Amino acid sequence: MGILDKNLEYYILDETIDTNIKTLGECKIESPLSGVTFYHDEFKIIYNIQEFNIARHFYEGTMPKSVEVAGPRRKIFFDPKKTKAAIVSCGGLCPGLNNVIRDITMGLYYNYGVTEIYGIRYGYRGFIEKYGYEPIKLTPDVVDDLHTKGGTILASSRGSQPKSEIVDFLEKHNINILFAIGGDGTLKGAHQIYEEITKRGAKISVIGLPKTIDNDIAFISKTFGFETAVSVATEAVNAAHTEAKGAFNGIGLVKLMGRESGFIAAATALASNEANFVLIPEMDWDLYGPNGFLDQLKKRIVERHHALIIVAEGAGQEFIPSTGYDASGNKKLGDIGLFLKEKIIEFFAKEGVEITLKYIDPSYIIRSVPANSNDSIYCTNLAQSAVHAAMAGKTDVCVGLLHDTYIHIPIPLVISHRKKVDLHSTFWQSVLMSTGMKPMKNPQK
Repeated sequence: MGILDKNLEYYILDETIDTNIKTLGECKIESPLSGVTFYHDEFKIIYNIQEFNIARHFYEGTMPKSVEVAGPRRKIFFDPKKTKAAIVSCGGLCPGLNNVIRDITMGLYYNYGVTEIYGIRYGYRGFIEKYGYEPIKLTPDVVDDLHTKGGTILASSRGSQPKSEIVDFLEKHNINILFAIGGDGTLKGAHQIYEEITKRGAKISVIGLPKTIDNDIAFISKTFGFETAVSVATEAVNAAHTEAKGAFNGIGLVKLMGRESGFIAAATALASNEANFVLIPEMDWDLYGPNGFLDQLKKRIVERHHALIIVAEGAGQEFIPSTGYDASGNKKLGDIGLFLKEKIIEFFAKEGVEITLKYIDPSYIIRSVPANSNDSIYCTNLAQSAVHAAMAGKTDVCVGLLHDTYIHIPIPLVISHRKKVDLHSTFWQSVLMSTGMKPMKNPQK
């Protein structure tokens, strides 16, 4: 997907990557908005500031990639009086889901005058006739206080559904706009829906909103729900630290979400500033041996008599047998938290060192709470950006934040790979400085 300069640690988007946004056609209708600043499709920002500097110094003649700025357009594609919209949320719960549903509804209804808005229940299943899930008519009264509640009023589900049947539903109910709220799997599904729509020559806009507390969606700064997740996770970590210090040779072990990316674990470590070990999927580490995790944990216990460990759910999966795949096609993870708990207790028993271990897994608490203030603001801005993009006839596009600017990014780009913690970044270096962690790899024989 690009050129990685290993010395400069910058990611250069190669020239084959297309950041252009697809549209359904020419926008001919005057926007009903007033008193706002209108944006043009030509308004763009450089994707990577460092890329610009590298291009100047190392790749002469290379133009840095830019992305389209989100916001209201003076001319729109859809006639608000004739427009029908649908909103669907898929995958796991996440703080801010209800905020986004509410703000899309409010934006369509009050700003553009779109009054036919439907919530699709139980994810993509809600489109499939055999399940019998009736859509919810969304109005300002229905969504009025959603932002104060966790979860999603529409409920959710995992797993792929026949895209032809989904588009059948959209055409049968004369839906012009589909807002798909979710992570990697949801957005892959949204792109496939777009492809089916295109094959039929239909004029239906597909807009994605990036939802995952793991913060692993590529090409955007962050996903909504992440900041709330870190805030709640920090409370659990601080509690584990208190428990660890409350006993001689006390160990606090906290498992946090993060299937393939360790952003929650790493950010929580920085927020709490109490962790001694942070284990994430991006790391290569050994369990046993002179430099392994357990040996370093023993040194910490012998010297300080307490320790705090944060582990992301996807870390250390090489130590645990695979258990198959879930409905979304994701590999089922072994429980690294329980695995480490057992191995730590076993190890210290063999070493003849008495310990007290407290294990905390706050995963479902973290993802089920209402959004905090920062996430609430982000959700409102994402929803408004999504509504503007949809009414302007943009499609196969995801809205997001980049360099403090709301942008349009093609869905194929955001599903091209998962964003991961860069172990050479200043972010991860801060985690190492905060924890005092050393490499946990033994010399190769």
